[in-house]
Amino acid sequence: MINPIGRRNQMESDAELIFKIKQLQKEKNAIVLAHYYQVPEIQDIADFVGDSLQLSQAASKTNADIIVFAGVHFMAETAKILSPDKKVLLPELNAGCSLADSCPPEAFRRFIEANPGHTVISYINCSAVVKTMSDVICTSSNAKTIVDSFPQNEQIIFAPDKNLGAYINSITGRSMMLWDGSCHVHNQLNDEKVIQLRVANPDAKLIAHPECRGPILALADFIGSTAALLEYTKRDSSRRYIVATEGGIIHQMKKASADKEFIVVPADETCSCNDCPFMKMNTIEKLYLCLKNETPEILIDHETIVKAGKPILKMLEISRAANLIK
Repeated sequence: MINPIGRRNQMESDAELIFKIKQLQKEKNAIVLAHYYQVPEIQDIADFVGDSLQLSQAASKTNADIIVFAGVHFMAETAKILSPDKKVLLPELNAGCSLADSCPPEAFRRFIEANPGHTVISYINCSAVVKTMSDVICTSSNAKTIVDSFPQNEQIIFAPDKNLGAYINSITGRSMMLWDGSCHVHNQLNDEKVIQLRVANPDAKLIAHPECRGPILALADFIGSTAALLEYTKRDSSRRYIVATEGGIIHQMKKASADKEFIVVPADETCSCNDCPFMKMNTIEKLYLCLKNETPEILIDHETIVKAGKPILKMLEISRAANLIK
């Protein structure tokens, strides 16, 4: 339908595309996995919405023939590694990750070689090649559990997120060697702005993702993974929250607690949002075309799948033993 000024009616267009996506899913036995940071309309049509740990588990257990991963490149890679017999599609092939990009494989290899005798724990936000160099993978949901599974005197390299690594060091008493990487979405959050929001909203609790810098975490009432932040707002008695993470999670928070207010810590003075530009590259239209044409497809060579799969499976094994996942 064309509106009076000649533009397509976006609501009707989205509705039509969603209908077609659902049809294609049935025809092709396809599942749509979406991260919490995706745009609301993608979250709402996904078969499963979650954080990195939850999505890894969903990818490893699905019986679908095709996995459409509405997220970023390293997430789709992880799905392919865990389900090598499945066709894994990513709606926008250029949807990368600043954190993964901050850890180039060859530079990381030299770092490991310069520090022999260290166990390598890599955050899941890294490339498949970096995963092949790792002893075990972790997510923000299980990072402490993974680290605690090793003796206190274990020499550990933690990569690529220095903020998450520093936070884990602070709560475990460790002195892990940290790779100097960060997520630009979380690392750019301004201490002064957080303080201003706290002063202006004294009744609001500050909740923060551990990818944020130390000074912000020190001010937080609760620190946790994206999924943990969501669960906290569901069960906590407060009515207002200042949220220091990517703004996509607000959609699920509002759906779960419509009577509560959520204030996003803004990335800058020009808006009241904090969006990952890579996550927001995926759209309903791209998801439809991706499923229709079965491209872009994530392709990884067999050797990399085998090598990268071992530390991911070890993570899932440790997480199950700790009852973090079923």
